[in-house]
This record gives sequence, structure tokens and C-alpha cells, in this order.
Amino acid sequence: MNTALHTAEILLPREGLDLSRWAVVACDQFTAQPEYWAKAEAIVGDAPSALRLTLPEIWLGEADARIPAIRAAMARYLEAGDLAPAVRDGFVLTERVTAAGSRPGLLVALDLEAYDFAPGAASLIRATEGTVLERVPPRARIRRGAPLELPHVMMLIDDPAASVIEPLMARRDALRPLYDFELMLGGGHLRGWAVEGADARAVFDAVDALCAASDGLLYAVGDGNHSLAAAKQCWTELRDTLPPEARERHPARFALVELVNLNCPALAFEPIHRALFHVDAPALIAEYRSFLAAQGADEGEGDDLVAFDGTHEWRFASARHPLRLLQTFLDGYLARHPEAGIDYIHGEDALRALVAPGAGALAFMPRAFGKSELFPYIRRWGVLPRKTFSMGEANEKRYYLEARRIVEP
Repeated sequence: MNTALHTAEILLPREGLDLSRWAVVACDQFTAQPEYWAKAEAIVGDAPSALRLTLPEIWLGEADARIPAIRAAMARYLEAGDLAPAVRDGFVLTERVTAAGSRPGLLVALDLEAYDFAPGAASLIRATEGTVLERVPPRARIRRGAPLELPHVMMLIDDPAASVIEPLMARRDALRPLYDFELMLGGGHLRGWAVEGADARAVFDAVDALCAASDGLLYAVGDGNHSLAAAKQCWTELRDTLPPEARERHPARFALVELVNLNCPALAFEPIHRALFHVDAPALIAEYRSFLAAQGADEGEGDDLVAFDGTHEWRFASARHPLRLLQTFLDGYLARHPEAGIDYIHGEDALRALVAPGAGALAFMPRAFGKSELFPYIRRWGVLPRKTFSMGEANEKRYYLEARRIVEP
């Protein structure tokens, strides 16, 4: 069965390097907190580190100036042997322990030919949230021509029977250990094991069975969709220059991702709230009620969506998760009111601190998106609106550690 799953040669830092200084959090985190990245710089110093091989989005505006240094560091680390094959043909089992608990994962290669981020796509691999097309080209510039990829994509599988990753965790003591260390800046503890031979073949069997029951949706991108979209764009550009036989085996056709079981207890979905600024809150609420009525979606009062301006509170019920209608309305409202602004906020306390009485601000706080809703929702409705949910806190996102060559030798 074609499940888009592939083994890979996976590179790790050579023995003797300080992995706590090597591994850094996903580039799309702490984008408004330069102090976080200053601390990371201080920790890394002049040691070999993934910080030199990736571009934190806080510096995305400096991409053209920074990309040559990233390319040079990749070449230098490869030439010096700072990155070397740790798994020749297999997967990596990971265990990340944070305040949320123990989260197992499986680092695999997936075929980008089976991924489509377009709305309404029916591919095996799909985006969970809308892809902002203008965010793809800067990431594609970083990947295009690079010799290596370092993955931060977390790919969800809906595996209630715990048949793919969890059996490997149960026999992890029989697997070859790869790393065991503390991540920097409160990232928790990370361990990894090689999955090869018969253990890798068992993964293929389990994924085959899961695919047969998947109704066409086997993998849903949890984190890193824009980076995966950039990988897809780069592969599409390259594919069209290759003869047919070369397209089947070229390493850029595949992308490393970490599979995570949606049903893992340590995987938390946190809601992302909306804060509007420079608005007349009662007038905006009146417009929203009119919009809902025109859509035939005014369900009365409930707890699916709460809005407040520091003085008044409004409540809305919804037959399904309210965010698609809300985001559609807000996009139109902001287009009509260029004086207004919007921000996306994690955490109710932070949201309420922003929306003080008389501040001309209005908050929308949707209910949390339940994990059990995700795959059925995507199958029925397609991708979610952008900024629907966050998988855990920022320091619980994937850290860059492993690498894979994406150019032919």
C-alpha cells in the first residue's frame, strides 16, 4: 500500500558535541521575543549548533543577508564531520518529556508527492490550517539549494489503538540509543533511539493498517505547515527539471517529519484568541450578529465564543466550532476598517490584560478545539482557519536536532 512513508539516512551531531547547545527550538516560535533568542545565542556561543543552520523567523526580514552564512555553516559542519549518519536506513523514535508529560514521536521521511496544502485537497497528507501563500517564498529561499534539511514539522496521525509509535516505546530498551539530554531554555528532556530492520518493517505494517481505515486522510500537519509547503514548492520546481527516473529517488522529493499520535495525553491543544484594537466594540458586535444572521448561523447565546471589551461581555453558540465564521467576518471587517488592528493571543490571562475598559479593544475567545474533532473536521470541511489552535506551549515545540541530505551526492 502506498502510504507515502519512507525510511531515511538520518544525520546527528558527532559524539562529543554538546547537544544542549546544538538543539534549538522551531524557527516560528518566540517571534516577538528577541530576549529568548539572545539567551539562545549566549548559550550556543561559538559551539556547533543548529542555530547556525536555521533561520528563526524573528530575523526573517534579514533572510537574504543570513542565508549565505547558513549555507556556509552547513558545508563546514559536513566537511568537519560535525554531522554524520546515525541511522543509515530507518527511523528515529523520540521521547520528549515536558511539563505536559511524556510525548513519543517517530522521525520519518514522507513523500511530498502525497502532500497538498490547497483548500479542499484530498491527499494523504494535508494541512490542518489555511496556508498563507505569501509566507511560503521566504522559507523556500532558505531551503532552495541547501544541502541539508533540519525538520521542525510535527505530523499528526489519528491512531486511537496506539499501533504505530507506542509499540516501539514499549520495547525501546531493545533499540539502539542515540541521544539523551536536556534541551535548552526550559524545553524539557529528549531521548532518541534508532528504529531499523524488523522494527522499521513493523512500522510499515502498522501504517498500512492505519491507512486502510483513514478514509483518505492519513497525516495532518500539526506544526510547520509553511515550512512543509516550502519543501513542496522547492521539490515541484526541481522535479520539472529532472528526467522521470530521477524523480523517483531524488532526496528532495521527501521531507523529514516527526509523527505524533493525536491521541497522546501529553499533546495539548490550546486555543488561540483574537484581540481587535481601535474598534467600537458594540458596533462591531452588532455587525457580527448581522453577519451570523445572514449566514443562517445565529444560534443564540452559549459558551462556544465569548467576546469582551473590559466592560461588557457577549456570548455566542455555534453548531460547530465557531472560528471559521468568525475569521471570515474579521477578515472582511479589517478590510473595511483599515484603522483597526488584530493580534493573535495565547492564554486568557494575557488576552484580558490587553483588553482594558475604555481601551478601544475587543477580544474574541473561542472554545478550545477538541483533538477528537480534528480529523473529522478536515475530512468534512477542509482546512481550519489560520491560528485555530496551538499544540502546547512555545517551548514544547520541536527542537532542531536531526538532519538529512536533500541534494544528490
